[in-house]
Amino acid sequence: MIARIPYALAALTLALAGCSALGPNYVRPAASLPGAYTEATSDAQAQVEREWWKLFKDPVLDDLVAKALGRNFDLQAAVARVEEAEAVMREAGAALTPSVDLDAGAKRMRSSTVTGMPMPKYRSSHNLGLSTAFELDFWGRLRRTKEAARAQALASHHARGTVELTLAGMVANSYLALRAFDAELAVSRESLASREATLKIVQSRVEAGLASPLDLRQAEGALAAVRAQLASLRQQRAVTEHQLALLVGTPDLRLAAADLRQLPLPPVPPAGLPSTLLEARPDLRQAEEELVANNARIGVAKAAMYPTISLTGGLGAESRQLSDLFSGGARTWNLGLGLVLPIFDAGANEARVDQASARQKQALAVWQKAVQTAFKEVNDALVGLRENAEAETAQDARVVAADQALKLAQARYEAGYSGYLEVLDAQRTVNDARLSAIATRQSRLVSAVDLFKALGGGWKEATAK
Repeated sequence: MIARIPYALAALTLALAGCSALGPNYVRPAASLPGAYTEATSDAQAQVEREWWKLFKDPVLDDLVAKALGRNFDLQAAVARVEEAEAVMREAGAALTPSVDLDAGAKRMRSSTVTGMPMPKYRSSHNLGLSTAFELDFWGRLRRTKEAARAQALASHHARGTVELTLAGMVANSYLALRAFDAELAVSRESLASREATLKIVQSRVEAGLASPLDLRQAEGALAAVRAQLASLRQQRAVTEHQLALLVGTPDLRLAAADLRQLPLPPVPPAGLPSTLLEARPDLRQAEEELVANNARIGVAKAAMYPTISLTGGLGAESRQLSDLFSGGARTWNLGLGLVLPIFDAGANEARVDQASARQKQALAVWQKAVQTAFKEVNDALVGLRENAEAETAQDARVVAADQALKLAQARYEAGYSGYLEVLDAQRTVNDARLSAIATRQSRLVSAVDLFKALGGGWKEATAK
């Protein structure tokens, strides 16, 4: 009979595996989104490029993102959370198989001699055995628990992906800001040189009696304004570099100056990005796995309303003498079946089912809103990329016109046809136009980063099969 016990357990386990679990099976809800983005121009196929920052073709940016993904503490914490969730999933899966424990012991006892009972004064006892306990998963409680744990582990994995995507975006935007400050510093130095040269001209004209001291004071004020502008930009660049150092986990980070205007333009997205690219976003996948987990927990709550059936068993040996422990007569075994059925709980189990159902509805609403928000973010980024490109063209034309106006104003002033205010106004216009052009270029590049983040990555054309 003992030999038949393992076979009976195996047969029972297989039978239970075929039983359907309580609770709803997960079916992905409809997202109700258009097939393509409203800001896209035509229908096309594209695939997501995970290492989207490499599309900028900037080795310095590639190195910074690589360091951030390897050293950032927020990402390391996310990795640890993934490891924790995977361990929880393994624990939930282990509950589906019987546990086996080894029991062993030896003891020596002295009996009372004044009780009048005929028994030895000293006795010994030895035991060795294996015991098992197994819950029969008739209602699928353990299977639903494992399903929820697996979904939670996947959600943690996608949460890590969200941290990686966000971190790469922060590094890219901080890097672009740093390069924008470099470009603005270069423009300010050019303005400084121009105003220093203008000051010398004004000084010579004042000394020759061709200009009033007012022109000299205005020229000195304009020069001081540019010097203050330079100091402010140097401070902002240093702060941005410190922030970048924190993101990449390199406190002593120092980057040589490089002009934003020399960076490659962002890659142009292919026409007609399909909305299915949103499936690559880790935050959306995380929200869906949270929905799967909450859906499975409804089954866990429902199973608690049904009987819990457990099977226990033991096989071993017990004897007074250690030498007799393995003899045939010392063998012992036991087999038990237990059942716990909730009779009255004042509606507590039903309340737990309602709670689980409510959490599932919350997770569904969160996922649906996340999908629509992601769709909006892609459309916003597409608009930003397109309109900033047009704005940059206009800003370039503005800079050309301002440069020509400054040359004319300087020539008119030196020839005595106009006052210094005309030159001063032209210098301010050139400075503002150049700084605005840099800001527009930065906005154009940031729009590309926003689009990469909104899509969950960059894009690459689908290869023909």
